[in-house]
Amino acid sequence: MTAPAPARGSEELIRAEEPVLAHNYHPLPVVVARAEGAWVEDVEGRRYLDMLAGYSALNFGHRHPALIEAAHRQLDRLTLTSRAFHNDRLAGFAERLAALTGTEMVLPMNTGAEAVESGIKVARKWAYDVRGVPADRATIVVAADNFHGRTTTIVSFSTDETARAGFGPFTPGFRVVPYNDLAALEAAVDETTAAVLIEPIQGEAGVLIPDDGYLAGVRELTRRAGCLFVADEIQSGLGRTGHTLAVAHESVEPDVVLLGKALGGGIVPVSAVVGRRDVLGVLHPGEHGSTFGGNPLAAAVGTAVVELLETGEFQRRAAELGAVLREGLSSLVGRGVVGFRARGLWAGVDVDPALGTGREISERLMREGILVKDTHGSTIRLAPPLTVTGEELRGALGTLEKVLTS
Repeated sequence: MTAPAPARGSEELIRAEEPVLAHNYHPLPVVVARAEGAWVEDVEGRRYLDMLAGYSALNFGHRHPALIEAAHRQLDRLTLTSRAFHNDRLAGFAERLAALTGTEMVLPMNTGAEAVESGIKVARKWAYDVRGVPADRATIVVAADNFHGRTTTIVSFSTDETARAGFGPFTPGFRVVPYNDLAALEAAVDETTAAVLIEPIQGEAGVLIPDDGYLAGVRELTRRAGCLFVADEIQSGLGRTGHTLAVAHESVEPDVVLLGKALGGGIVPVSAVVGRRDVLGVLHPGEHGSTFGGNPLAAAVGTAVVELLETGEFQRRAAELGAVLREGLSSLVGRGVVGFRARGLWAGVDVDPALGTGREISERLMREGILVKDTHGSTIRLAPPLTVTGEELRGALGTLEKVLTS
């Protein structure tokens, strides 16, 4: 009998990835093997507080008991039918997700990028069938510094050259305007505009929060122009900012909302386009689809996620602990932090460049048992699971203070 291969340590596993994995990521040098709640453990048994939560995919923490139970229960029954047949979990998922988000119809997909692509297709189809835009002339207005994914269509309207350079030719039909600039947006909208597609909060750009009234202005402008308002809530939605959707901070109701990440509970990829029936209703059989979209396992986990959010507990936690986060970061301004932006349990923190890049600060925090992720320049992002405790959050902020001031 062959003896089992000896377990490989972190350094060996990282080296082993180099020749066999495409180099499209530059992870922090930590190899996670186990996780529970807000904590992860590497292969050597070192524990870290996860202050990134999978870019909000883990809003409910790692392995939330209700979500794990839902997945286990469904694994014993049925995992996939494709949409060639109906399954007994999809109707309930769609009904409850529509009710949670105050919408009428659901288009289930898998990843966030698929939700964005689907939203683009729906907006164009609506423009031709309903608005009367001439064939192949529909435009969509987007914001500079956006992050909606990395498919070839999506990078066509990105202003991030790292994501864009080398991947042309690019898909036409998009107009880019500055974020948080209603005058520029109004100038870009015309009779060919199918939709305005924006993030209520720009996450990848550094958690950029628009001025009060911007989202309401987008809603009014699109209503007046007769085009759609499509809100990408893939990172900002499902409790992260203290509301189910971030647009609720201005009591705004978009025509279409894009959801993902947390909708799968950190267990399976689940995304969805939700919106008005007269908008999503433009799709007919054969015009769009996904083999795995709306599969029974995804629907079961997604329903369990919706059940957690229906109580309002996680939205309240994000709002209450968000005050703790803002207070802690405020105390660091002028002491290594030059500025920050926060809403709910989500913050972009601008560190004094003299202290290091965002990557260097992230590595120092990792060595102290805190996992975060950098974005551009000397900015780091904080997005802990909504299950984090006040004590854990204060401890992380104390570690950040230590790293910045020692």
